[in-house]
Amino acid sequence: MERDEHLVLSRSWTTRPPRPHESEADYHFVDRATFEAAARAGQFYEWAEFQGQLYGTPRPDPSDSRDLLLEIDVQGAEQILAQDSEAVVILVLPPSPEVLEARLRGRGDDESHVRRRLEVAAGEIDRGRLIRSAEVVNDDLERATSQIFSILEGLRR
Repeated sequence: MERDEHLVLSRSWTTRPPRPHESEADYHFVDRATFEAAARAGQFYEWAEFQGQLYGTPRPDPSDSRDLLLEIDVQGAEQILAQDSEAVVILVLPPSPEVLEARLRGRGDDESHVRRRLEVAAGEIDRGRLIRSAEVVNDDLERATSQIFSILEGLRR
Protein backbone atom coordinates (compact mmCIF):
# COMPACT_ATOMS: atom_id res chain seq x y z
CA MET A 1 0.00 0.00 0.00
CA GLU A 2 2.91 2.32 0.68
CA ARG A 3 4.01 2.00 -2.96
CA ASP A 4 0.69 3.00 -4.52
CA GLU A 5 -1.35 5.91 -3.18
CA HIS A 6 -4.23 4.91 -5.47
CA LEU A 7 -4.80 1.63 -3.58
CA VAL A 8 -6.61 0.89 -0.35
CA LEU A 9 -6.61 -2.57 1.22
CA SER A 10 -9.90 -3.84 2.52
CA ARG A 11 -9.68 -5.34 6.00
CA SER A 12 -11.79 -8.49 6.07
CA TRP A 13 -13.92 -9.65 8.95
CA THR A 14 -13.62 -13.13 10.42
CA THR A 15 -15.02 -15.20 13.25
CA ARG A 16 -11.86 -17.28 13.61
CA PRO A 17 -9.41 -16.48 16.39
CA PRO A 18 -6.25 -14.56 15.48
CA ARG A 19 -3.18 -16.58 14.56
CA PRO A 20 -0.17 -15.97 16.84
CA HIS A 21 1.35 -13.33 14.53
CA GLU A 22 -1.92 -11.49 13.67
CA SER A 23 -3.41 -8.32 15.12
CA GLU A 24 -6.51 -6.17 14.56
CA ALA A 25 -4.61 -4.57 11.68
CA ASP A 26 -4.88 -7.87 9.77
CA TYR A 27 -8.58 -8.68 10.27
CA HIS A 28 -11.59 -7.37 12.08
CA PHE A 29 -12.03 -10.28 14.53
CA VAL A 30 -15.64 -10.66 15.71
CA ASP A 31 -17.90 -13.27 17.22
CA ARG A 32 -20.36 -15.21 15.07
CA ALA A 33 -23.42 -13.24 16.22
CA THR A 34 -21.80 -9.91 15.30
CA PHE A 35 -20.75 -11.22 11.89
CA GLU A 36 -24.18 -12.70 11.15
CA ALA A 37 -25.89 -9.44 12.12
CA ALA A 38 -23.60 -7.50 9.75
CA ALA A 39 -24.33 -10.01 6.96
CA ARG A 40 -28.10 -9.68 7.49
CA ALA A 41 -27.72 -5.90 7.35
CA GLY A 42 -25.98 -6.16 3.95
CA GLN A 43 -22.66 -4.82 5.19
CA PHE A 44 -20.54 -7.28 3.19
CA TYR A 45 -19.48 -7.08 -0.43
CA GLU A 46 -18.92 -10.85 -0.23
CA TRP A 47 -18.78 -13.43 2.52
CA ALA A 48 -18.43 -17.17 2.97
CA GLU A 49 -18.02 -19.91 5.54
CA PHE A 50 -14.94 -22.12 5.53
CA GLN A 51 -14.36 -24.88 8.08
CA GLY A 52 -16.96 -23.44 10.42
CA GLN A 53 -15.54 -19.90 10.38
CA LEU A 54 -17.06 -16.90 8.60
CA TYR A 55 -15.02 -14.53 6.42
CA GLY A 56 -16.29 -11.38 4.76
CA THR A 57 -15.29 -8.24 2.92
CA PRO A 58 -17.04 -5.07 4.07
CA ARG A 59 -18.64 -2.91 1.41
CA PRO A 60 -16.27 -0.15 0.29
CA ASP A 61 -16.70 3.46 1.33
CA PRO A 62 -18.28 5.08 -1.76
CA SER A 63 -16.58 8.41 -1.00
CA ASP A 64 -13.10 6.82 -1.32
CA SER A 65 -11.93 7.17 -4.93
CA ARG A 66 -8.93 4.85 -4.54
CA ASP A 67 -8.87 1.37 -6.07
CA LEU A 68 -10.02 -1.22 -3.55
CA LEU A 69 -7.72 -4.22 -3.16
CA LEU A 70 -9.34 -7.37 -1.77
CA GLU A 71 -7.41 -10.39 -0.50
CA ILE A 72 -10.07 -13.06 -1.00
CA ASP A 73 -10.48 -16.63 -2.11
CA VAL A 74 -11.98 -17.78 -5.40
CA GLN A 75 -15.47 -18.12 -3.93
CA GLY A 76 -15.32 -14.48 -2.84
CA ALA A 77 -14.03 -13.38 -6.24
CA GLU A 78 -16.95 -15.16 -7.90
CA GLN A 79 -19.36 -13.27 -5.62
CA ILE A 80 -17.69 -9.95 -6.42
CA LEU A 81 -17.86 -10.62 -10.18
CA ALA A 82 -21.55 -11.50 -9.87
CA GLN A 83 -22.11 -7.99 -8.47
CA ASP A 84 -19.53 -6.12 -10.57
CA SER A 85 -18.61 -7.63 -13.93
CA GLU A 86 -15.86 -5.02 -14.36
CA ALA A 87 -13.97 -6.12 -11.24
CA VAL A 88 -10.42 -7.25 -11.96
CA VAL A 89 -9.34 -10.62 -10.58
CA ILE A 90 -5.63 -11.25 -10.22
CA LEU A 91 -5.08 -14.90 -9.38
CA VAL A 92 -2.01 -15.18 -7.14
CA LEU A 93 -0.57 -18.68 -7.20
CA PRO A 94 2.07 -20.46 -5.16
CA PRO A 95 5.02 -21.76 -7.18
CA SER A 96 4.18 -25.37 -6.27
CA PRO A 97 1.88 -27.46 -4.07
CA GLU A 98 4.83 -28.12 -1.75
CA VAL A 99 5.44 -24.41 -1.25
CA LEU A 100 1.72 -23.89 -0.60
CA GLU A 101 1.78 -26.57 2.08
CA ALA A 102 4.89 -25.07 3.70
CA ARG A 103 3.30 -21.59 3.72
CA LEU A 104 0.08 -22.89 5.29
CA ARG A 105 2.03 -24.70 8.00
CA GLY A 106 4.25 -21.65 8.52
CA ARG A 107 1.34 -19.39 9.40
CA GLY A 108 0.34 -21.56 12.34
CA ASP A 109 -2.87 -23.18 11.06
CA ASP A 110 -3.89 -26.43 12.71
CA GLU A 111 -3.43 -29.69 10.82
CA SER A 112 -7.10 -30.10 9.83
CA HIS A 113 -7.16 -26.59 8.33
CA VAL A 114 -3.96 -27.25 6.37
CA ARG A 115 -5.31 -30.56 5.04
CA ARG A 116 -8.64 -29.01 4.01
CA ARG A 117 -6.92 -26.09 2.26
CA LEU A 118 -4.68 -28.51 0.36
CA GLU A 119 -7.69 -30.67 -0.59
CA VAL A 120 -9.50 -27.73 -2.21
CA ALA A 121 -6.45 -25.97 -3.67
CA ALA A 122 -6.42 -27.63 -7.12
CA GLY A 123 -10.13 -27.02 -7.63
CA GLU A 124 -9.80 -23.40 -6.51
CA ILE A 125 -6.94 -22.86 -8.94
CA ASP A 126 -9.00 -24.32 -11.78
CA ARG A 127 -12.01 -22.13 -10.86
CA GLY A 128 -9.76 -19.11 -10.45
CA ARG A 129 -8.31 -19.56 -13.91
CA LEU A 130 -11.82 -19.40 -15.35
CA ILE A 131 -12.48 -15.94 -13.86
CA ARG A 132 -9.04 -14.35 -13.69
CA SER A 133 -8.07 -11.19 -15.51
CA ALA A 134 -4.40 -11.93 -14.87
CA GLU A 135 -2.26 -14.52 -13.11
CA VAL A 136 0.83 -13.99 -10.94
CA VAL A 137 3.06 -16.68 -9.45
CA ASN A 138 4.23 -15.65 -5.99
CA ASP A 139 7.68 -17.25 -6.10
CA ASP A 140 9.48 -14.01 -5.25
CA LEU A 141 7.59 -11.36 -3.29
CA GLU A 142 9.25 -8.34 -4.91
CA ARG A 143 8.83 -9.70 -8.44
CA ALA A 144 5.21 -10.72 -7.83
CA THR A 145 4.39 -7.35 -6.28
CA SER A 146 6.00 -5.51 -9.20
CA GLN A 147 4.03 -7.64 -11.64
CA ILE A 148 0.77 -6.78 -9.85
CA PHE A 149 1.64 -3.07 -9.93
CA SER A 150 2.36 -3.34 -13.67
CA ILE A 151 -1.04 -4.95 -14.22
CA LEU A 152 -2.75 -2.19 -12.25
CA GLU A 153 -0.90 0.57 -14.08
CA GLY A 154 -1.91 -0.95 -17.41
CA LEU A 155 -5.54 -1.03 -16.34
CA ARG A 156 -5.43 2.59 -15.20
CA ARG A 157 -4.20 3.74 -18.61
